[in-house]
Amino acid sequence: MLKLSDNFWDWLSPEWFSYGTLHSFDWVYPIVLYALLAIPFIFLLKNLLRAGSRNKLDMAMFEGDVKWHWTSLLRFLPELVFMVFMALVLVALARPQQVNEQIEQTAEGIDIVLLLDVSGSMELADIAPNRLEAAKEVALDFINGRVQDRIGLVIFAGDAYSLAPLTTDYQLLRESIKSIGFKMIPNDGTAIGSALAIAINRMRESDAKSKVAILISDGENTAGSLDPIMAAQLAYAHHIKLYTIGIGKDGQVPYDLGDDGNMVYVETVLDETSLREIARIGEGQFFRADTKDALQAIFANIDRYEKTEVTEKRFRDTQDYYQVYLKWALITLLFWMLLKNTFITNVLED
Repeated sequence: MLKLSDNFWDWLSPEWFSYGTLHSFDWVYPIVLYALLAIPFIFLLKNLLRAGSRNKLDMAMFEGDVKWHWTSLLRFLPELVFMVFMALVLVALARPQQVNEQIEQTAEGIDIVLLLDVSGSMELADIAPNRLEAAKEVALDFINGRVQDRIGLVIFAGDAYSLAPLTTDYQLLRESIKSIGFKMIPNDGTAIGSALAIAINRMRESDAKSKVAILISDGENTAGSLDPIMAAQLAYAHHIKLYTIGIGKDGQVPYDLGDDGNMVYVETVLDETSLREIARIGEGQFFRADTKDALQAIFANIDRYEKTEVTEKRFRDTQDYYQVYLKWALITLLFWMLLKNTFITNVLED
């Protein structure tokens, strides 16, 4: 795409008429371009109407037969030049432009820490392929929908560890979530209180407008040195909202294939009491997810509750190029006027 510069002669470049240049324009009045198709028909109709009304004079200037010569076609040149002039004027009237638009998004993000249970019971396959993998997939979808929010990641079993700090590097977060697996924490168990303590430590000095912790677990607190209720009270003191998600079904659920090739089932019961109390103290909400669809719906709800307001500013830089085609039209008009005052217009017809 050519651009006008300080060089006066740039508009003379034939590239202004290339398909690539014309196709790259934004046209303010594109409907005017359809009038280009009417130009040859107007002149054709004009010549047809004049054909029967023109007076012709038979002249005998040479002996023998008069042969046709290509120079007789020159009489059509002024008309052709005027057609080009009209086409250039129409192109200019359509107002070709180049628009550069920049979008600037600003958002006052919130801080979110995901706390994910990786204990042995998360291997249960009542939510395919297992509880942990289902939670990871939904967590990835949740991250993909955030804008300008700092997100951190904590994993816990018998102990709790910070896997990713609060960050807007969503690619790092995605890679961290994908790397989560069983046996990452040697000590089995469910240290909910310890996991909450790490999340609180991450966010306690944050000045974000909203601070949220999302806890996903399938069991009651069985490890760690901090009571979950006490941890919830600390979160409340630091203005951290707590959402808790109890994942898994109650009753007989599939665990793994036994040595005989048959599926082994285990009895599970989710203790909702402590998870509900944690959410209540943290002024959040408790959810129960016994299917992957239910888990996705829960995260969709949380996403709506804790939505970051994004302000969008658009900057448009518009440059007109109609003047290029008007200059060409002016040159063409002058050329046509020159031809009208020469012998070419009066070349004798055959």
